[in-house]
Amino acid sequence: MKSAYFLVAFALLAFASSFVSAYDPSPLQDFCVAINDTKNGVFVNGKFCKDPKLVVANDFFFSGLDEPGNTSNVVGSVVTPVSVEQLLGLNTLGVSLARIDFAPYGGLNPPHTHPRGTEILVVQEGTLYVGFVSSNQDKNRLFTKVLNKGDVFVFPIGMIHFQLNIGKTPAVAFSAFSTQNPGTITIADALFGSNPTINPDVLTKAFMLDKNVVKYLQSHF
Repeated sequence: MKSAYFLVAFALLAFASSFVSAYDPSPLQDFCVAINDTKNGVFVNGKFCKDPKLVVANDFFFSGLDEPGNTSNVVGSVVTPVSVEQLLGLNTLGVSLARIDFAPYGGLNPPHTHPRGTEILVVQEGTLYVGFVSSNQDKNRLFTKVLNKGDVFVFPIGMIHFQLNIGKTPAVAFSAFSTQNPGTITIADALFGSNPTINPDVLTKAFMLDKNVVKYLQSHF
């Protein structure tokens, strides 16, 4: 009987560990401020750690999210990230942030995915049409909502999602992530703008398009 309990406990531990390893590991110290100088650091979780005795308040500080981003681009949106790359004090803490600005009349944060974190978004100004698509196993169901000022929406880790400004004025949203570095894969850029380019035969069959259309799309990314 004891061996049975042991096996169950071991299985649960292994099961839990599989989830833990899919996210940022829990820190084993108060903080681990990232440092780019490898001579005076210890490598931890993708970054070298600054000597704790040399850590200062500015290592945990970032300024500028009050400033609107420039949305004068083809999609009409811009993301201002605050991940471990911009705020070194986030290293090993498992959180990050971003500001997203949208141009009026259709500013779009195009379909993309964050492979390393769940995103929770709150609208500060404007009206956004947002949504995500579930996995193949869930028959690619689309979950959408129109968000107004103060509304919140969650995009589960790894799901393809988007945000579109359907209002007549600029829109602003803030997102928080369950990781210090969520990563971003923009679907159209990855498929039609990869380096080197994907063989057009692959995309022609996958999207059921004429090869000339695929080549045209590849030329625009």
